[in-house]
Amino acid sequence: MQSATYIARRGQLETYFDRTAVKAWERLTSDAPVSGIRATVRAGRDRMRATLLGWLPDDLHGRRLLDAGCGTGALAVEAARRGAEVVAIDLSATLVDLARQRMPGGLAGSVEFRVGDMTDESLGVFDHVVGMDSLIHYRDADMARAVAALAGRSTGSVLFTFAPRTPLLSVMHAVGKVFPRGDRAPAIEPVSPTNISRRLAAEAGLAGWKQMRTERIASGFYTSQALELVRA
Repeated sequence: MQSATYIARRGQLETYFDRTAVKAWERLTSDAPVSGIRATVRAGRDRMRATLLGWLPDDLHGRRLLDAGCGTGALAVEAARRGAEVVAIDLSATLVDLARQRMPGGLAGSVEFRVGDMTDESLGVFDHVVGMDSLIHYRDADMARAVAALAGRSTGSVLFTFAPRTPLLSVMHAVGKVFPRGDRAPAIEPVSPTNISRRLAAEAGLAGWKQMRTERIASGFYTSQALELVRA
């Protein structure tokens, strides 16, 4: 069951990415020139996407994959190119529309784009679930519950990222709170890798799952850490 804090944050994210930040994300996730700061974020996201894809089989034919928080669809496209049947879901209808527009013609039938919550049970069962930078806005307790919900619908692996607590991220988190409420983006929630590991280990829904590889990507103003869970 989703907590009140998860539901509240989900609503903030939907509003932010559908209205406030859509132009910025459209540019960031394209080949258009961006500022030096945004270039470091773009490079970091590219490296993170490559890392997560590297933890999946090279050949995904016959496998079903959930791109949980697909944004503009870059990861979904790469998984489909490997042969996966992809369901790509995001809270933002605007970003999903952009992902549809960017979909290469030859892959159109391989990706089903949906608007909604990544933990929706009606999405079905998957071989792999990937949540790249889609849980970084949630508190560690809500994040762990969401990961458990995603694992409940995966037969193979769950790959996701979190924002590791570092001095820089802690400062950015604190500074963001001084802006007027209407100008704030939904804050990234930095979490201790040790704490999130303990939270996951304590989740009843993750009994029978094992934490495997982890890798931190730091590129200028982008810092994110990937974690792999597999069925034991």
